[in-house]
Amino acid sequence: MPAATPRTVYLNGAFLPENEAHVSIFDRGFLFGDGIYEVTAVLDGKLIDSPLHMARLERSVGEIGGHLPISTDEIVAIEKRLVEDNKLTEGVIYLQYTRGAEDRNFLYSENLEPTLLLFTQAKTLEHVAAVEKGLKVKIVPDQRWERRDIKTVCLLPQVLAKRIAKAEGCDEAWMIEDGFITEGASSTAYIITQDDKIVTRGNGNAILPGCTRLAVLDLAREQGLTVEERLFTVEEAMAAREACLTSASNFIVPITSIDGKPVGDGKPGAMFKRLRELYMDNARRTAV
Repeated sequence: MPAATPRTVYLNGAFLPENEAHVSIFDRGFLFGDGIYEVTAVLDGKLIDSPLHMARLERSVGEIGGHLPISTDEIVAIEKRLVEDNKLTEGVIYLQYTRGAEDRNFLYSENLEPTLLLFTQAKTLEHVAAVEKGLKVKIVPDQRWERRDIKTVCLLPQVLAKRIAKAEGCDEAWMIEDGFITEGASSTAYIITQDDKIVTRGNGNAILPGCTRLAVLDLAREQGLTVEERLFTVEEAMAAREACLTSASNFIVPITSIDGKPVGDGKPGAMFKRLRELYMDNARRTAV
């Protein structure tokens, strides 16, 4: 059976076959987790929520005192070329920035040249079983650091949370701190109250400012729906009419079970369906 054609990736100014792209063993992303990442969805061969992802990338890099080696306009052009070269119609583009490579030292040199890597992943995003069946969520402790608003590559707590969820037959972990749900291991968490209020935690250092989250909430408000950005408990989630999550690689999907107990009637609800339709229409209309 012939080998699959290697993907074209981007690394530090060059477009290369994936098997020819190499990063130094002294890269600070490898040694210290000193880096930032972004994941942008691709639908119909176009980038979804691209301006939101580029704005968050710039903010995260700035928050760790770094600098992008090229402009975000140039990054978007690279993403579009990777989509074209890899004939990607549906999936994601992964971007990773690190501070650069030098001999191991906690105190990095000021003149380091950053590492910038981008690659594509083909993946079904729109027509997935979760839209019709919903996802199961496991509640786990939130063991992350205090600057979760920075999209850092230090993802070990989320890796462990997802392993715990999988071992319990669940699809995602919702993390809890001081009695309140923060967010999913790789998603934003929402509940829909019995009186149809959309509730999600407000942005701050405790959660990642989700790009899909921002788009969904803006659309909800435009439609006159009630949005409450506040803390909520596991007990509130259990008593909710509906629950759902958002992320770049899921768009918006329903949560139908939390810790083995059904949310509402255990089926995707009307508010989720309305929000997904709003989001998907907007995503296609604004894609680049």
